[in-house]
Amino acid sequence: MIDKDRDERFVIVIGRQYGSGGRRIGRMLARELGVPYYDKSLLSEAAAELGYSQDIFALKDEKRPSLLRSILSFNYGAPTAEISHSPMSDENIYQFQSRVISEICERGSCVIVGRTADYVMRHHPRLVSLFIHAPAETRARAVMRRGEADNPAKARDIALKCDSRRQSYYNYYTNRDGWGRADNYHLTFDSSRISDAAILAAVRDMLGLKTEIR
Repeated sequence: MIDKDRDERFVIVIGRQYGSGGRRIGRMLARELGVPYYDKSLLSEAAAELGYSQDIFALKDEKRPSLLRSILSFNYGAPTAEISHSPMSDENIYQFQSRVISEICERGSCVIVGRTADYVMRHHPRLVSLFIHAPAETRARAVMRRGEADNPAKARDIALKCDSRRQSYYNYYTNRDGWGRADNYHLTFDSSRISDAAILAAVRDMLGLKTEIR
């Protein structure tokens, strides 16, 4: 197992196109490296353990607020308001999400998918940020396998629309125009052309982990 001392802690964060297998790759990395894995549902559970409302992650997906809601939230939103009953709390909810992510990473090494975690943890000394992508046709097939669409055209449309929402969310909250751009991440992978084993090897190399980890 990996040394859990503070100086050895690392954080792997994953951005991904819809249907590219980002969550699967995240779970694989966490399993092989022997560290916790977090996506939206598991972040909700972790938030509850840390004393926050699960609604912080459960009710707010990766969508930027409308212009009107963001203005209202900035001027009138209250951090202490009940999350699930405040329709104008997008900005505050993002701050709470970021706080939960930071506290999770303080507890030890982990893998986190989405939620602009690469931006939130950008000052972590052992951060490795990944972006997983794949051709639209490949991702459409994955969407169909999950039962989200019954034909390739509809599946492709679902994937592209979700990508657009994620890009808008990421760029809005990070004030970057960087979602999906190679120069915004340490490593980017086309999951249709590279094996999980090769991704694991690249990540281990970045972390300076040369020996097999079991």
